[in-house]
Amino acid sequence: MTLGDTGAIGINYGRVANDLPSPSQVVQLLKAQGLTKVKLYDTDSAVLSALSGSGISVTVALPNEQLSSAAANESFTDTWVKTNIISYLPKTLIEAIAVGNEVFVDPKNTTTYLLPAMKNVYASLSKYDVASNIKICSPVALSALQSSYPSSTGSFKSDLIEPVIKPMLSFLNQTDSYLMVNAYPFFAYIANTDTISLDYAMFRDNKGQTDPNNGLVYKSLFEAQIDAVFAAMNALGFNDLKMVISETGWPSNGDENEVGASTANAAAYNGNLVRRVLTGSGTPLRPEQPLNVYLFALFNENQKPGPTSERNYGLFYPNEKKVYDIPLTLEGLKNEPTMNNGSKNQVPAAAAPSGEVSVSNAAQTWCIANGEAGEKKLQDALDYACGAGADCRPIEEGATCYDPNSLEAHASYAFNSYYQKNSRKSGTCDFGGAAYLVTQPPKFGSCEFPTGY
Repeated sequence: MTLGDTGAIGINYGRVANDLPSPSQVVQLLKAQGLTKVKLYDTDSAVLSALSGSGISVTVALPNEQLSSAAANESFTDTWVKTNIISYLPKTLIEAIAVGNEVFVDPKNTTTYLLPAMKNVYASLSKYDVASNIKICSPVALSALQSSYPSSTGSFKSDLIEPVIKPMLSFLNQTDSYLMVNAYPFFAYIANTDTISLDYAMFRDNKGQTDPNNGLVYKSLFEAQIDAVFAAMNALGFNDLKMVISETGWPSNGDENEVGASTANAAAYNGNLVRRVLTGSGTPLRPEQPLNVYLFALFNENQKPGPTSERNYGLFYPNEKKVYDIPLTLEGLKNEPTMNNGSKNQVPAAAAPSGEVSVSNAAQTWCIANGEAGEKKLQDALDYACGAGADCRPIEEGATCYDPNSLEAHASYAFNSYYQKNSRKSGTCDFGGAAYLVTQPPKFGSCEFPTGY
């Protein structure tokens, strides 16, 4: 990733699914969203060919399963580089190779192979004279840290420092590369809901957390996590090494014990993160270094194992409909309506200059209640919508949309009625953060939500 003066947003294109669009369709989707950076988990030939001539920069991966071969033999990496990199240059813009992924937590114990594999891939790139253009890196999970709170005490696990962390950071430094980090505030939040506020996890207005050791104030859990890694690097003398956030995201659905996994929270986290990256500076500890972030992920992937959340990180359904609507570019942010107390109104991407939404896209949007907004805010917003022109007759007792008889269902119907009656104009689905837009028809019992009046 070219580390410029402003931050950059890319996206992870995972393919652990059997229902995804073709690679060429995906490239069109990326272009339509204004995304210019994508990260893969392999070197799939159909995907790399589809990206040829697209102008989209690509990070490819050498999977963990191939680390031992890559470490053992430079002839293996010579062949791998020739087949998977050189044959696609220069039309496919390969800018980095992720050698392995979260290797330190790989159950197959591949850690000892990591550095030799990175060095061999670099040597093979050098033979083809492309080592200065393609960076070698390896995404690290936050679990590589021994301490992360407060951020200033950040340190790597002691058993990893000498064998692999220090030599890897030194290699990244020498090759003018960067450390890749996978950071998920979601996991820290669900494990500590008693001490971490949702606003702090969502980049919303909050009083912040002051680091007692250096006085720096953190307004988001994400930045606190990133600075813990910077502090860990500083402790080993790597004060200038850059970082790329190779994965971060928030699931739109989860199991019962996965508190906070919801569409509203996923939209708030990713939407506010994009705004933070594209319009802000760096972190409190490294303010001069812009944030460069790859969101996880492009699609919901139906074959991923594990809890429900694992299959629900996507910004898009496999049919290319948005799971929720957030701007992904500076242009999109400019067209976004107001933010109320940091809670975001998700606006369809094709906002016309007048501030109205282009009808072709907007006709496929519905406005529903944010269940996380709290009962009082929802009730106040429901009362407002019904008094301001929404058709609330269907949610009266005995009417077609009375069931399910819940505040969230009734508020959703009223908010959507108000939004549709106002011609789906920007700013008419917010209600002080109590509502947000979706691109799939809402499901509340057998009630049908109108798309126009």
